[in-house]
Amino acid sequence: MAHTNGIESFWALLKRGYYGTFHHVSAKHLHRHVNEFAGRLNIRNMDTVDMMISLARGMMGKRLTYEALIA
Repeated sequence: MAHTNGIESFWALLKRGYYGTFHHVSAKHLHRHVNEFAGRLNIRNMDTVDMMISLARGMMGKRLTYEALIA
């Protein structure tokens, strides 16, 4: 059931985020932006409550300090 339209849709979504929200993405943090948009795409069919539950579960036990982010 895989086709090229799916990946083209993902890259279009990522580019819209780049031009509309982020305006600049460094190569150092590109993987973080790609992961964020992949996560958004994966939960797009959930209702809002299920999205929030999924988000909270994904955050449990994880911590990203500013020092680790800029290192």
